Amino acid sequence: MENATVVTEFILMGLSDLPTVRFSLIIVVLLIYLVTLVGNGTILLAIGADSHLRTPMYFFLSNLSLLDIFCPTATVPKMLENLLSENNTISFAGCVLQLYFLIALAGTEVLLLAAMAYDRFVAICNPLRYTVIMSMKVCLQMAAGTWIAGFLHSLLHTVMTFTLPFCKSNRVNQYYCDIPPVRALSCASTYMAEMVVLIVGGILGVGAFLVSLFSYIQIISTVLRIRSTEGKRKAFSTCASHLMVVCLFYGTIIFTYIRPSSSHHPDQDRLVSMLYGVITPMLNPLIYTLRNKEVKGALLSLLQNRIHCIL
Repeated sequence: MENATVVTEFILMGLSDLPTVRFSLIIVVLLIYLVTLVGNGTILLAIGADSHLRTPMYFFLSNLSLLDIFCPTATVPKMLENLLSENNTISFAGCVLQLYFLIALAGTEVLLLAAMAYDRFVAICNPLRYTVIMSMKVCLQMAAGTWIAGFLHSLLHTVMTFTLPFCKSNRVNQYYCDIPPVRALSCASTYMAEMVVLIVGGILGVGAFLVSLFSYIQIISTVLRIRSTEGKRKAFSTCASHLMVVCLFYGTIIFTYIRPSSSHHPDQDRLVSMLYGVITPMLNPLIYTLRNKEVKGALLSLLQNRIHCIL
């Protein structure tokens, strides 16, 4: 327990120690991060500038874009700093904050994806009452609930993780501070902390997953009853991208957190965490929103207005 007070910083095990590989990683990660910022920032700009996009669907998409900006921002700048300086240290307080915000944003996104699935369920299965059920007040309450629940959920896990005594080592087997690799450094029993992650995280994740699953079962059942081929295509097109994002995000989150610590492998975990922490936020605008004709139309109109103002 006395050694726990000595730990003032952690050493993050980077993606690679080879100089040539490090340089390539800097370029690739920086490009991905810039594409993520530009893609999601563009979506926010389009939704904010076009009054036709002030609908529940695009309101939730703007929240998703915010999350996709914040999530990599919690890890990528520090990772780039470590790759450039070859000094992989992070302060104890910095590690706490990084873990807290990362888990908070991931938890918020899990709940937000469920809210988006419910929105599509109401739009397709109950279109006549859509504007009544999904009023702006309800949308604001749902969005606020996802953010508040996500950050409270993270606070619990952060406290459970960092109240453990650390005396084995200060080397975190990950390129950022995350629950499993940080918890592995404790010299005390981590059984209770693991159970909290499995139970509380499982309830949150499974609950959100069941909402999404129920919504899509109802959506598919309704779409299959549509006689028009064009009607079926339009209905499926509004949900296909969201379903793709849900599968990718849930798959990586479950693989990372909802399994016992004995099955964790550092190299495998780093690859998977890159998927949901860096790659997925970049892909979301491409596979979800930028394929949308309304968003592309709003962006084109915004660009034309800017050019007109300049000229």
